[in-house]
Amino acid sequence: MGIFWDLLQQDELDKQQKQADSVEDRVAVLEKELEKTRVLLKKTLVALESHLNQDIDGDGTTG
Repeated sequence: MGIFWDLLQQDELDKQQKQADSVEDRVAVLEKELEKTRVLLKKTLVALESHLNQDIDGDGTTG
């Protein structure tokens, strides 16, 4: 019974480790996507401010 219990525990630990690795991978992908979104948003804001010649984001400059 002891060996069987050890195998069950090891299997559960392996599953939890895979889930943790999976979450870490997903977080890394989300962080990269967030950075890309921020860059695109900044470029869009600069283009819009230049086009309208208005300070939309309140930083004191246009473009």
